[in-house]
Amino acid sequence: MRQTWRWFGPKDQVALSDMRQAGVEGVVSALHHVPTGEVWTSAEIAQRQNEIWKTANGADSGLNWEVVESLPVSEDIKKQQGDWRTHIADYKQSLRNLSAAGIDVVCYNFMPVLDWTRTNIAFRLPNGARCMRFDFEDFVAFDVHILKRTGTAKDYSEQVLDSAAKRFAAMDDQAQDYIARNVVYGLPGAAETFSLADVRQHLEEYATLSEDGLRNNLIAFLEQVAPLADELGIRLCCHPDDPPFPLLGLPRIMSTEAQYRKILEAVDLPANGITLCSGSLGARPDNDLPGMMKRLGDRVHFLHLRNVTRESAEIRGSFHEAEHLQGDTDMVALVQAALDEEARRRKLGRADISIPFRPDHGQDILDDLHRKAQPGYPAIGRLKGLAELRGVIAALSHAGRRAP
Repeated sequence: MRQTWRWFGPKDQVALSDMRQAGVEGVVSALHHVPTGEVWTSAEIAQRQNEIWKTANGADSGLNWEVVESLPVSEDIKKQQGDWRTHIADYKQSLRNLSAAGIDVVCYNFMPVLDWTRTNIAFRLPNGARCMRFDFEDFVAFDVHILKRTGTAKDYSEQVLDSAAKRFAAMDDQAQDYIARNVVYGLPGAAETFSLADVRQHLEEYATLSEDGLRNNLIAFLEQVAPLADELGIRLCCHPDDPPFPLLGLPRIMSTEAQYRKILEAVDLPANGITLCSGSLGARPDNDLPGMMKRLGDRVHFLHLRNVTRESAEIRGSFHEAEHLQGDTDMVALVQAALDEEARRRKLGRADISIPFRPDHGQDILDDLHRKAQPGYPAIGRLKGLAELRGVIAALSHAGRRAP
């Protein structure tokens, strides 16, 4: 398992030298400043590679850009509206340029309008650490009383609507603004973020698109780009919905094992694969992460290893981001399943034996509390997570370990 770390570019508060000290082997990055839908040019890709190869003082970093996260898919492609055909052509050109630069793992997602969604990006834990949290009642309060989306009455029970109304009544203007900003935050590091007016406009345009319709649009996208990726030797890996259940009346199509299977079977090419994110999928109680790794491992091209603590047994419920070896996902069993998949690939002689993973997210601890890094991406919290995961991998890989 190859140890990688997300880096948002020169403005990232966590430096490349910090990453080297953490023991990172490769870098996960993206051209966050390029607007969604535009081509990633060879010159821009080369510039980011050069930024990764050298630390701030000009020394060799010893690191390479190994995984793209994310090459974003435009809303036009998801809706098949506007410039979607041009955007697909531009996406394919970006893949060609990335391949020419030697980068062969590309993560993306197909979540409509909102990418990852949290209501609190600095939730205080009893030990003083801070983490990101999704509070379902706060989100409903946002949906009903701040966004004022039409049709909310049919999406929530009377009990939930009543609780959300009380929650909203207790919010002052600052609290309302805080939740609204968090919900529409968008992709980490992205060039653009949405306003409430933007969200309302997109929701109106998505109003007639069903789950099957959105899935068909993803399949149509993959039918265009996956054959090219296969030819180039690029492994595409779709990130799951985060949270893995419907929001704002929008369909979600990458939240469960069954949904992933539909996409993998519809475009049955090795290049069409999965980013198995244990944090996103683990927020849903009916997802079996070790089992998914065992059953879908052949197409897992990238791993996000993080944990969440679910605060209810409901499919749509509150959760917060836990320490990597805590929470509701059996991380040791998941890592074992990943190591088993690597052993299987080794026997088959596959070129992609080592699955890149990163210690996705982390709690703000110690000096992280003052660093003001990208939400979810602190230095010390991720270092702690990587160290814990590295220990699990070492223990499970030890030659003297007795078989269970």
